[in-house]
Amino acid sequence: MQKSISIVIPNYNGRHLLEKYLPSVFLAAENAQTAFEVIVIDDGSKDDSISFIQQYYPNVVLLINEKNSGFSYTCNQGIKSAQYELILLLNSDVKLTPDYFEHQWKYFDRPDTFGVMGRIMSFDESKIEDAARLLYYGGCRIKANRFYYSEDPSEDCVYTAYLSGANALVDAKKLKELQGFDEIYSPFSSEDFDLSLRAWQLGWKCYYEHQSYCFHHVSGSTKTQIKSNFIKKIYYRNRYILQGIHLQGFRRLLYPLQQILTELIPKLITGKIWVWNSYKDYRKHKNEIDASRARLELLKAKYQSDLHISDVINIINQSITGKKIQRL
Repeated sequence: MQKSISIVIPNYNGRHLLEKYLPSVFLAAENAQTAFEVIVIDDGSKDDSISFIQQYYPNVVLLINEKNSGFSYTCNQGIKSAQYELILLLNSDVKLTPDYFEHQWKYFDRPDTFGVMGRIMSFDESKIEDAARLLYYGGCRIKANRFYYSEDPSEDCVYTAYLSGANALVDAKKLKELQGFDEIYSPFSSEDFDLSLRAWQLGWKCYYEHQSYCFHHVSGSTKTQIKSNFIKKIYYRNRYILQGIHLQGFRRLLYPLQQILTELIPKLITGKIWVWNSYKDYRKHKNEIDASRARLELLKAKYQSDLHISDVINIINQSITGKKIQRL
C-alpha cells in the first residue's frame, strides 16, 4: 500500500546540485501518486542556494539553519518538520529514477520494517557504489563494508546492516522515536550506520531493494573525498565513537587494545599525526557516548528487545544462507 512521503534534503553550498537533481526528485514523487512534500534544510550556505529555492521551487518547504551545524543536526530539523508517514532521507547529490518508489512500498506492509534503501549507481552507470551490507566483526570492531545483492526480483527480504543516508526511505514514527540521527557525530560521518544499528537492536529491520536505484554525483559528497587532515580526523573519531556506543561484552573491553595496536601506533609511526587528534577528541566525548548508550538501552527496554550486534549479525547471515547472492 502506498504511503505519503516527506523527502528531506540537507544542503550546504549545493545550488548547482539542487538545480540538476531536484527535478528528478519531483518526477519520482509525482509518479508515486501519493501525497508528498519536499523539505530542503540549508546549513549556512554561502552560495545562492536559498534564493534559488525561493525563486524556482516555492512549493519546497525551506528550513534555514542560523549557522553551519553539520549533517545530523540539519537532517534532524527536516525530520522534526516532516508530516507524512514515510521519510526519504536524500542527499542533494543524488538523482532518482522516475520509478524509484515503485518497488519499495511492499516493505512497509510489515510492522517491523524500519526502512529500505535502493541501489546507488555511479553516474556513468558503470558500477554499483552501494548495495546491501553484511555486518561482521573485524577483531573487536563492528564493520559493514562488504556489499552484496540478489538479482532475483522475487527476493524481497534482502537485509542490510545499514541504510545509506544518501537514499533511505524510513518509517517516520520509528525514525522520530529514535530522535533521528545522533548529533554526537556532527559534523558528518557514521551517523547513518549508527541510526540503523539502533533500529536493528530494537527489532526493526533494514532492507535493500536492488530493483530501485538512483545515481550518485561523486564529486558532490564530502565522504568520498577524505583528503584533508580535518576530514580524516572527524572520520576516524566517529568510527571510534560508533564502537564506543555499540560494542558489548569482551569486545568492548578489548577494543581499546586493538585501537592502539592496529590504528594509533601504525599511523603515528608513518607520520599521520591527525589520528592522535581523532583519538583525543573521541576520548573527550566519553560522557556523550555513555548518554547515547543509555538512551538506546531505555528504548530497548521500552520495546522489550534484548538484541545486540551479535544477534543482528546472525539474523543477516541466516537470511542469506542457501541463497544465490552476488558479492561486490
